[in-house]
Amino acid sequence: MTQSIVDSHSLSSSSSAAGARRASAADEDTLGAALPEPEVTVVTSRRRFSAKYKRQLLEQADRCSAPGEVGALLRREGLYSSHLSKWRQQRDQGVVSGLTPRKRGPKANERSAESVRVVQLERDNATLRAQLEQAELIIEVQKKVSQLLGVSLPKTPRDEDNS
Repeated sequence: MTQSIVDSHSLSSSSSAAGARRASAADEDTLGAALPEPEVTVVTSRRRFSAKYKRQLLEQADRCSAPGEVGALLRREGLYSSHLSKWRQQRDQGVVSGLTPRKRGPKANERSAESVRVVQLERDNATLRAQLEQAELIIEVQKKVSQLLGVSLPKTPRDEDNS
């Protein structure tokens, strides 16, 4: 009798273990389906509105007369009321270019033609000064060599100023 109790107990425990295994395998399948995908989605870029689109939307918003029509228009287009107020302000100021999107970030350093010319002339001036110093050094060496050899050189106005 003890043998039959042990056998029935082992059968029940083995069947419950098998059932537990089956349940865990089923749970894993449902857990795998419930977990989110690890793939990263593409980040959307900032929306840019053309001047034509802005003008058309302002005209549509100005034609709205019933309460809630402007809100419905904004929801349909995915815009905020601040867009309309900013575009109206730009339109009222007469800024035609204000309705076109502006490039964000720091502004490029635009140098005028005169400043570019000044930089070029300063660079040329520095080059010519270096060449002049080299030429003067060569002339000094030639003078010393002529003195050592006893050859007399004609005097130049520049030599007379230095003496």
